[in-house]
Amino acid sequence: MPDNPIDILVAVAISVAAAVAFALIVKLVVWLVARRHPWAGGLVRRARRPFWALMLLIGVWVGLHATLSDSDWWPIVGRVLTIATICFLAWLLAALVHFVTDLTLERNRIDVPDNQLARKLHTQAMIVRRLLIALIVVIAIGASLLTFDSVRAVGASVLASAGIASIVAGLAAQSVLANMFAGLQLVFSDALRVDDVIVAQGEWGKVGEITLSYVVLDLWDDRRLVLPCTYFTTTPYENWTRRGSELLGSVEMDLDWRVSPQRMREHLDRVLEETPLYDGRASVLQVTEATGGMVRVRVLVTAGDAPTLFDLRCFVREAMVLFVQSEMPDAAPAQRVLVSEAAKPGRRPRGAGPAEQAGESGLFTGSAEAEERASQFATPPRDGRDGSLGEADARSGDDVVPVTEEVAVVARD
Repeated sequence: MPDNPIDILVAVAISVAAAVAFALIVKLVVWLVARRHPWAGGLVRRARRPFWALMLLIGVWVGLHATLSDSDWWPIVGRVLTIATICFLAWLLAALVHFVTDLTLERNRIDVPDNQLARKLHTQAMIVRRLLIALIVVIAIGASLLTFDSVRAVGASVLASAGIASIVAGLAAQSVLANMFAGLQLVFSDALRVDDVIVAQGEWGKVGEITLSYVVLDLWDDRRLVLPCTYFTTTPYENWTRRGSELLGSVEMDLDWRVSPQRMREHLDRVLEETPLYDGRASVLQVTEATGGMVRVRVLVTAGDAPTLFDLRCFVREAMVLFVQSEMPDAAPAQRVLVSEAAKPGRRPRGAGPAEQAGESGLFTGSAEAEERASQFATPPRDGRDGSLGEADARSGDDVVPVTEEVAVVARD
């Protein structure tokens, strides 16, 4: 062991210079690779600081170990340098994890029309990043603590009682573990992805972030809805982009009976030709209901995604309202009141035809087809095919006859 501090500084300087030379060689190699592969530039940006810090620390450690390994206070210095090396190495590994996941996300962009696979990879990459970084941190802390002899003894006793401790910890953190496993299930089962458009708890929004414990929804009005991962594994929800982003929406209008569906249909075609919101897949105008003094007209249109469909529905609704106001004002909703004299009972007006009678043809009677249809729903006899009564029915006396006759009349009528 040299007693001269200058000798210690010289040894440290030589080892640090060797570490810097090695780091420069690595930098040169990475620079040459970056000239042909752009991804190497991202590696330099992410790992430059932890790599240089680790190299300098290793240089100092080697120099001090060569000169102070026999001193009395070297165990303390060595333990400090060991813990610092573990921390810098964990920093470097975390930077490499960030680089790999960033490279994956960069090559699979989600701001393109056909992004189903990209959204799946994006979601899984973010979860894997969090898992790996948490694992690196836990291992680094454990390795740092194991440099102390007292901690090693405690660790041995903890391992001996690991069974009881794991049961107690599992019961105490049951909800946390349930959320964690639910998050893993969501990500790796492809049930939910980042940028999915869903409806949860009556709210429409886009999945902005998925963690191991919660999911953040970016709602349409700039609010944020945070839900636990267990919500999506135990509660039904709507996913509008499960296989594709294309959607079909409806516009309903209650109009008067004097409306012309044909003219409205022709106007709808002209409206859709003028807007870029319509994707051209389907457009339908139908009368779906005609009760309560109104005619319900329903328009079905399609768009490429949910926001576009919302704007398209509003545009079509406004265009059809303006068309009814300007071209068919009589089709506007109205309530009619008929005022007339009360008819006198038992007296038919002059010139009237023969009195009308109720029709005898029905769905199950009045024709051979109706009788055949009725036979398909008639109750078959209990015993045998000849319709004879069984012994139990024969013993029941006269009570059986009215029931049998009633069923026969129902089937015949």
